[in-house]
Amino acid sequence: MDQRISFITLAVTDLDATRRFYRDGLGWTPEIDVPGEVLMFRTGERLILSLWDRAACEAEVGTLMSGPGIAPLTISHNMPSPGGVDEVLATAKAAGAPHVQEATQRDWGGYSGYFSDPDGFRWEVAFNPSPVGDIVLP
Repeated sequence: MDQRISFITLAVTDLDATRRFYRDGLGWTPEIDVPGEVLMFRTGERLILSLWDRAACEAEVGTLMSGPGIAPLTISHNMPSPGGVDEVLATAKAAGAPHVQEATQRDWGGYSGYFSDPDGFRWEVAFNPSPVGDIVLP
């Protein structure tokens, strides 16, 4: 098996709200947009973020866990500077992100903050110093 990820799929409760947030609020352009079913964005050279209607997802993969708290994962968007981190967080806030945690200097040497999408999935926005920053930025 190749060491790579092709899709990240998140099950969402309100696809229309998700569309408004990612497409209209953050300004992303969908690769595929099937109303009521799925919304897909190219997020890397060979990587798709798929936002799938929760009921359709459950019909295919089985019952999904739910409950209080934050999903046990984060999605990261790295920027080449701390100022870029602040700009992305401001964009997410303007797009209606229900949670925005302002960026701060981290113990690991970087600068990061968080926002959530309409379903509560947490996005880390980070300036990550070398060598990791060199790996993840175009």
